[in-house]
Amino acid sequence: MTNTQVRKCALITGVNGMDGSHLADLLLEKGYEVYGLERRTSKPNRSNTAHLEAHPNFTFIIGDLGDQNSLLRALNQSEPTEVYNLAAQSFVGSSWMIPEQTGNINGLGVLRMLEAIREYQENTSENVKFYQAATSEMFGKMVENPAKETTPFYPRSPYGVAKLYGYWITKNYRESYGMFACSGILFNHESERRGIEFVTRKITDGVTKIKLGLEDHISLGNLDSYRDWGYAPDYVEGMWLMLQQDEPDDFVLATGDAYSIREFLDLAFKEIGITDWSDYVKQDPRFMRPAEVDVLRGDATKAQKILNWKPKVNLAEMVKIMVAEDLKRNTILSYQLSRSEE
Repeated sequence: MTNTQVRKCALITGVNGMDGSHLADLLLEKGYEVYGLERRTSKPNRSNTAHLEAHPNFTFIIGDLGDQNSLLRALNQSEPTEVYNLAAQSFVGSSWMIPEQTGNINGLGVLRMLEAIREYQENTSENVKFYQAATSEMFGKMVENPAKETTPFYPRSPYGVAKLYGYWITKNYRESYGMFACSGILFNHESERRGIEFVTRKITDGVTKIKLGLEDHISLGNLDSYRDWGYAPDYVEGMWLMLQQDEPDDFVLATGDAYSIREFLDLAFKEIGITDWSDYVKQDPRFMRPAEVDVLRGDATKAQKILNWKPKVNLAEMVKIMVAEDLKRNTILSYQLSRSEE
């Protein structure tokens, strides 16, 4: 690095998740040093980040949003210019079963990170740009459709309520301490790296297992909810763009289109040559939520104008990518099962 080059270093919490891994890929391509924060476990889940373990500019470090001192240590170790807080209890359905943990990590965890950054900045006189992963689930009941940055919030789950605290505390620290702190209010975005418990991967994984004879049906909850779905690599680029602006602000990222679970199923089954999937999908009461969000659709006009951001991959293209990747994985699984039975 020459004297005229500016050091670019990012700390990503939740790096092993879908967004975290895609963001790490993007930042490494842009020449960043990247530190990925992961919780201490006996066996870290690095299925999305195994390809980064040998990268010379990537480092895993231990930390936890439930432990502010560990966050400060992570900042001191990484000395980041940008922090992307993507770690969360990320499954909306589970937030009713573990509401306290969801509130602790998704809400108070943001406060702990902001406090750690504030202390780090005071100790080092360095400026850190902060990105908070907010969510369209904060809109919940959709007082206005499509929703934009000025739309009133009405969360319908412990997950959405906790994320709303994270959003407001980020704005509060920006206004109280002059921190460069942004929230990205991202509508649903998916990829082949999405966790298997999420409905989109549950569908793409399920249809490929049906094709290969590994399963005979998929169990789902509500099929009539509508979501504004985009492709995760497009959305992490939007996160990065928010921190490249001269002034911090909050932005909605969305496609502007909403599709039902049924339409997602149409696209996924079409990839394996099935047009009538009614015999392959069963609705299970276990997957119904106590309070449902019927429609989520976003208006990303502000991001388009200020960030020059817009999604590149449409829903059909995204489903095609996800089904193809799950077909590869499950073909290997099918082969392994057949060998074990020999």
